[in-house]
Amino acid sequence: MKKISLSIISLVFLVACGKKEEQKAPPIMPYKVVEIAASNTTLLAEYPTTLEGVTDIDIRAKVDGYIEKIYVKEGQEVKKGQLLFKLETQTANQEAQAAKAKVAAAQVEVNRLKPLVERNIISDVQLETAKANLASAKSTYQGIIEKINYASIKSPVSGIVGTLPLRVGSYVSSQTAEPLTRISDISTIYAYFSVNEKKQLDIMMNAEGKTFQEKISKMPMVNLILSNGMEYEQKGKIETFSGQANTQTGSFNVRARFPNTNKLLRSGGTGTIQIPTNLKDVILIPQNATMELQDKRIVLIADKENKVKAIPVEVRAVPGGQFFVVDKGLNIKDKILIEGVGIVAEGTEIKPQLVSYATIINPETKAIN
Repeated sequence: MKKISLSIISLVFLVACGKKEEQKAPPIMPYKVVEIAASNTTLLAEYPTTLEGVTDIDIRAKVDGYIEKIYVKEGQEVKKGQLLFKLETQTANQEAQAAKAKVAAAQVEVNRLKPLVERNIISDVQLETAKANLASAKSTYQGIIEKINYASIKSPVSGIVGTLPLRVGSYVSSQTAEPLTRISDISTIYAYFSVNEKKQLDIMMNAEGKTFQEKISKMPMVNLILSNGMEYEQKGKIETFSGQANTQTGSFNVRARFPNTNKLLRSGGTGTIQIPTNLKDVILIPQNATMELQDKRIVLIADKENKVKAIPVEVRAVPGGQFFVVDKGLNIKDKILIEGVGIVAEGTEIKPQLVSYATIINPETKAIN
């Protein structure tokens, strides 16, 4: 009987020991963390833009006529005063010859009457009438000559020829709806875009200077990303903000100027303006040290007891897609997890392995060391 009791006791003891082993806490795992420090960075705000030359002038006929000759091609660079089109002037030339003959006849009449008036043979009235006829004939002749001159259409500015919708033989007049072409002065290109009221305030509040104009003049140079995704080789300068916000959109119109010495940019083009904002003493963290949860951006930190805690943060992306600027949620010296994010559960105790903040934010530092 005693042997049976001892066997039962031994069995109970073994079962209890087994349960204790099963309830033994899992090992504390090591995870890499970094201690937050203040950093400097540059943010780029991006805005779609349309491009226009300094001047875009529609070329129209001042007189009626058929296009006799086109001297330029689409996309050709022309100088101010260069001949673009010539309208047919045969009828006008005939009218000019007739008008010139009338001028000559009127002049002869004036010359004939002058000595007669001087000798008091006729009255001054006849001479004055003849002079009036001469002036009228000259005016008519001059009008026809101007009409002929207007038939030679020249460029009012230096620039680039636009499309040529009409061809030789087309009839045109000053009332023709479609212009003969458009000449664009693209020695300088203006980029037009809009920013909302909040962005306008952010830009101005971060700009140096006291007055509005002083802030604009001291704003950093801006980038232009072309429609093919490449960055334009020259920087631009913001010149103007509209005086007031558009009441319908709540946005401000902005104009930036870009030099265009190689004539790469053309009127009517599109792109994206990048406005840099230099930030000092901000919190910068790797994007892969965060996760999205229920429309919130979450960062995991190790608290004083080395337990994982989930912290919601407000961030802004840094160009390049690797880092975030944290506006709210983290403090200097917080230790954030840079591995195990999305795997380690909140409340888990970890063994923090501290990694240099500089090697995370500036990876090239690691290579130098």
